[in-house]
Amino acid sequence: MDLSQSRNKPLALSPSLVVLAWVVTLFISDLPDILLRELTGNVPGWLFWSKVGLLLVLAAVSLAWQALRPLRDYLLILLVILLASFGSVRLTNMKPWQNRFAAADAPFALSMLGEQLRRLTVSLAVIAAFLLLRYRRDGFFLVKGQLDATGAPIRWLGITRPYSYRRFGPLAALCISLGLGVFLVIGGGLPHVSPGSVTLLTVAAVVLLAATNAFNENMTYRAAPLATLEPAIGPSQAMLLTAVLFGVGHFYGVPYGVVGVIMAAALGWILNKAMLETGGFFWPWFIHFCQDALVFSFMALGAIAAGG
Repeated sequence: MDLSQSRNKPLALSPSLVVLAWVVTLFISDLPDILLRELTGNVPGWLFWSKVGLLLVLAAVSLAWQALRPLRDYLLILLVILLASFGSVRLTNMKPWQNRFAAADAPFALSMLGEQLRRLTVSLAVIAAFLLLRYRRDGFFLVKGQLDATGAPIRWLGITRPYSYRRFGPLAALCISLGLGVFLVIGGGLPHVSPGSVTLLTVAAVVLLAATNAFNENMTYRAAPLATLEPAIGPSQAMLLTAVLFGVGHFYGVPYGVVGVIMAAALGWILNKAMLETGGFFWPWFIHFCQDALVFSFMALGAIAAGG
């Protein structure tokens, strides 16, 4: 795909629509929560409901106001993500769930399984919303995509010629994993591997959890916003905005803080580009899976922990 063109019919971009998309996304993202938590130590309950209220109002206005209509599906999908996330958190706070997955002595695999099941409910809600909005699966990238698609040059990475994803996909996964591995070793040291600490069950758990996490994050942080934003504000702005959303969402991840945000945003942009150019899920999921498998391996061995 030529990223200078929309996947859908060409459109005349409205600068005001682009600005509105950025303002809404940054307000709906974790950014306000992070700022309040870091500066005051508390996130007021009204913040979440103000986000929901804003999306409801704008979605309603988009039904009547032609100028806002291109963002309608994006606003609705954001609303689904917010409400599904809220519901899933309420579910995981219930005592039976806490006793099963969040006990103080729960092993990494069990506690992370609980988190991935929670995220999976959000992903399924997003998929259901797209189907209710009459999207085809390829309309929100829930297809393999063209594995040998041609990618446009990435000059800030020193890639000055078009490339095939058949080669770029595995190479990107390897290079990004090596860079992340060096960072994890510097930040947390080499994992301590004692006899019996690595079993077939541990390896299987890491692979399953990494695969699930890569699916969940690519659905909510990537496929959902790209599918609805790209027709409205064009591929370049959609890729950048979605990368920022992905980066901010990893402030409390691994790596932690601003460095983690920058690294996740850069990775997010590359994965966004791959999703748009291949028209599918596979290469973004695979590259993301490799990073998650590495991070989860370090976490399973106790070398690092999420959130600093």
